[in-house]
Amino acid sequence: MSATVAVFKRELRSYFGTPLAYVFLVIFLVVTLYSTFYPMQGMGLGVGFFQARDASLRTMFSLFPAMFAFLGPAAAMRMWAEERRSGTVELLLTLPVTIRQAVLAKFVAGWVFLGIGLLLTTSMVWTVSWLGDPDTGPIWSGYIGAFLLAGAFLAIGSFFSALSKNQLIALLLGLVASALLILAGSPAAVRFLDSQSWAPHFLSDLVESLSVVDNYEGMQLGMIEPRAFLFPIVVMSGFVAATVVMLNETKAR
Repeated sequence: MSATVAVFKRELRSYFGTPLAYVFLVIFLVVTLYSTFYPMQGMGLGVGFFQARDASLRTMFSLFPAMFAFLGPAAAMRMWAEERRSGTVELLLTLPVTIRQAVLAKFVAGWVFLGIGLLLTTSMVWTVSWLGDPDTGPIWSGYIGAFLLAGAFLAIGSFFSALSKNQLIALLLGLVASALLILAGSPAAVRFLDSQSWAPHFLSDLVESLSVVDNYEGMQLGMIEPRAFLFPIVVMSGFVAATVVMLNETKAR
């Protein structure tokens, strides 16, 4: 257990070891808050906070799937790719810690880092409370869902980081996989599958059910449905397990 904690602390310190982490968090906060008040209409982000005349954070929560689809792989791209490129992964795997423990420690450290970024946006909760009388249920569920989404996209990025020694390639692969989960339930994707003669009808329903946006939408309204809660956990578990398998194969070579 002490070795696992040591890996966790080492990884978390590495995030804040350079000014890049602070720039990363500041940009995330500025983009989130600015887009909440002045969303880009052409990107389908809805109306701004004041235009909506609604004491809620739905506008901000609607940003998080797309934001974390980028930030998750970005935070994870160096997690294993840099270790493999520099050769320190072999040194790490010789420590009295299993690969599973090392993967979990690094993943949790990255998740905490993203959670800190999410925590910075809670200033909006005070703003909404000052301007109106918001329903706290959707706010709590929205943040829980956003934190789970951050973990899901981080796990995807972690897997592709273990797959490649190049951080840029790991980032690009993670972004593509994350984008597919974002776009899976889009009307365009569903219509495309429905229009294909080779695609069985259940395929479009299956693809639609994989959309993180649809699964997260209910949590923005305060509804914590089992599927919406379990979906990101399943994604996290699957990609973390896949990362362990990938690194086990690397160690066996």
